[in-house]
Amino acid sequence: MKAFTYERPRSVAGALEAMDRPDAAFLAGGTNLVDLMRLDIEQPSHLVDISHLPLRGIDETPEGGLRIGALVTNTELAADDRVRQRYPMMSMALLNGASGQLRNQATTAGNLLQRTRCPYFYDVAMPCNKRQPGSGCSAITGFNRMHAILGASQACIAVHPSDMAVAAAALRANVEVQGRSGKSRTLPIADLHRLPGEQPERDTTLAAGELITALLLPPPPAGRQIYRKVRDRASFAFALVSVAALVNAPNGQVHQARLALGGVAHKPWVPADVEGDLAGAGAQSSAFDAAGRAVVREAQTFGHNDFKVPLTQRLVAQTLAELAGG
Repeated sequence: MKAFTYERPRSVAGALEAMDRPDAAFLAGGTNLVDLMRLDIEQPSHLVDISHLPLRGIDETPEGGLRIGALVTNTELAADDRVRQRYPMMSMALLNGASGQLRNQATTAGNLLQRTRCPYFYDVAMPCNKRQPGSGCSAITGFNRMHAILGASQACIAVHPSDMAVAAAALRANVEVQGRSGKSRTLPIADLHRLPGEQPERDTTLAAGELITALLLPPPPAGRQIYRKVRDRASFAFALVSVAALVNAPNGQVHQARLALGGVAHKPWVPADVEGDLAGAGAQSSAFDAAGRAVVREAQTFGHNDFKVPLTQRLVAQTLAELAGG
């Protein structure tokens, strides 16, 4: 591990000021960053420990939603009665995402900001554009069973690992961010993560030194919701494909449907056009099968991950039909 300096600021302003130096990194739970530092993949020269900042708490918003502090642990968020009752897909996603030990340590913002990665990212002997831009993507011609089928590029086909982010995308959450100037801004979570394009080393749209201070959930939507995750083993593992879905179908007719997919792209994948097509569908409608086909219409596979196309199609169709049918 590369030598580094360490600082524990007492305020958000102090933390942002401490980031004004080369190769500085925020440290909260450390469940992703510390692992990457041990493997010499991440090499920050200065760690800014924000774990003691006043960024905890889950509070009601005037609009009827929830403001979740950046340092709320995944355990706290999954167990909160308001989350379990109003946003069950969020609680389900967190409980499916990691072991209890990791949930006790991992934070809300850290979960959103974990690196999009694959086994080749961890193998420093193999080319990886995320780790070393311009070196190539070993996964494209390598073992790519877990990799992206949507939104990938020739530079990277890794998938985003967060389950919580998929649920947040389906719930249309927002992210509160503060920069070095002291000004705060709010952006839709759909705009937080980015597709790889020609710069796969950039996972998010955040500017250097910006700090996520909260996750904002809107008022709970009407309807039934679920988070479903298909993985290789029953114990904790990254998703082959996951879906966060909500269907509001009173009297057997769909008024609203929301979808977000995990395990298929470099970021949580929201097929907004498919959601619109479901409006007005009956509970037993073939529209759910059509939605499954539409989600993967532009899928591109790389050999070992060919199976993800029919798996995604069937998972989407079955989940929507079950929610609509009650």
